[in-house]
Amino acid sequence: MKVLVSDNLSATGVDILKKESGLEVDVKTGLSKEELIAIIPEYDGLIVRSATKVVAEIIEAASNLKVIGRAGIGVDNIDLDAAGQKGVIVMNAPEGNLITTAEHSMALLLSMARNIPQASWKLKNEKWAPKEFMGVELFEKTLGIIGFGRIGSVVADRARAFQMKIIVHDPYISQERAEKAGVELVELKDLLGRSDFLSLHTPGLADGKALLGKEEFDQMKPGIRIVNCARGSLIDDDALIQAIKEKKVAQAALDVYSKEPLDLESPLLKVDEITCTPHLGASTGEAQVKVAIAICDQIIDYLKYGNVRNSVNVPSIDAETLAQIKPYLVLGEDLGSFLSQITDGALTRIEIQYNGEVAGLSVEPISIAILKGLLNRTIDGVNMVNAPFIAKERGVEVQESKSNEVHEYTNTVQVKVTTQKGTHQVTGSIFGKGDSRITQLEEYSLEGVLSKNMLVLNNMDVPGVIGNLGNILGKHNLNIAGFHLGRMEDGGKAVAIINIDSPPTTEALRELRDTANILNVHSVSL
Repeated sequence: MKVLVSDNLSATGVDILKKESGLEVDVKTGLSKEELIAIIPEYDGLIVRSATKVVAEIIEAASNLKVIGRAGIGVDNIDLDAAGQKGVIVMNAPEGNLITTAEHSMALLLSMARNIPQASWKLKNEKWAPKEFMGVELFEKTLGIIGFGRIGSVVADRARAFQMKIIVHDPYISQERAEKAGVELVELKDLLGRSDFLSLHTPGLADGKALLGKEEFDQMKPGIRIVNCARGSLIDDDALIQAIKEKKVAQAALDVYSKEPLDLESPLLKVDEITCTPHLGASTGEAQVKVAIAICDQIIDYLKYGNVRNSVNVPSIDAETLAQIKPYLVLGEDLGSFLSQITDGALTRIEIQYNGEVAGLSVEPISIAILKGLLNRTIDGVNMVNAPFIAKERGVEVQESKSNEVHEYTNTVQVKVTTQKGTHQVTGSIFGKGDSRITQLEEYSLEGVLSKNMLVLNNMDVPGVIGNLGNILGKHNLNIAGFHLGRMEDGGKAVAIINIDSPPTTEALRELRDTANILNVHSVSL
């Protein structure tokens, strides 16, 4: 397999790739979009930093590409939707830059508080002016952190050493976690009104709008100082400059910008109260080696062994987790495929219910396997990466629920689909050492073995049906490998799952459908 490294990557990481048997590695940096489009069909893997913009046209041209690795945290330079629809996994290396980005945030915080860049510039221009650069202490000041993920939590830990009071806004963390971390969880408006210092550590908003605009600046405590080492799009530059002019904001320190590299004529560079650095958050020798090693190990682990780590567009599955859920991945895809072949009409809704011990496992990959099975029948090229994208693109609502309750079976996975023509549901479980079986079809209980070729019947539960069925299958040289029946009451409607050794002919299906007391027949192939 071939891997292309298209940005400057630590030699340590490149050496790891080159020493791995079965991989051929090319390092080609500074490629234009057109040059990359021309050569990308050759490669199974692509490793980038921030310079290469992996746009939709490049991904569309990548006929063999399986994985894109970003040596760092942010994946803004990669079209995730295009990658997902193409079935390409996108991985990042979130841990390698964690400490260095947090430290840079603290460096900017301190530099801003004590006017270090401005004082240094003045002194180097031969003016001793200590009274011009009166600073402020961090001691007992309130630091507001927006986004309490990996980096935000490290910044909080470092700020505690200065005896700062930490308040946090993050809609995705619980009160329990905040209390355990020793921070106060507050609403955004409250945080803005109380913070002496503010540090941003959240991804850009989905709609691309600024998190901090005129309205937010108006809500801030007068004299606030702001640090942004996260995303340039989080701050409205014009609103920031205006807030500084109006003395609402005392200072800002920025490492990221809406458009990079920053235009040297940018008004941000003309404001003395704004400290600017050229995206140095990850720029330490240690961090570059860490992210290079991490992403190269992840690419090797995926291409050679199928392990997914730190993926941003498909659930990460390590070898241990994969071993636990592998039987359910098979069961899930089979249940999805089974339902797709007994259901008519366009899908509008999918409900997945996990019961028993399986509910405690990492079920997201199982849900994706179910989607893959459901969509494969009508759409070519569906895989574990693009199945959720395709479902969303088609307006299919997916609902997932879990319950630890155990009923007749220790673990069950139930899938219910709604189409324009009605609803159907099937429940399955794992027997023994990975034997997949259907335990309920619609409202009927049974234990049907899932096999390569099956017939699924609805019939009246009256004498003679099974005999007629056997005669027809024998007539068409179709051998029965298994027969599983389910019914609600004597003489009522019933279902049957019949395992056969070969696919049924059109003539056999037509004859079965014309047989008295057989209501409908579906041929299912897994």
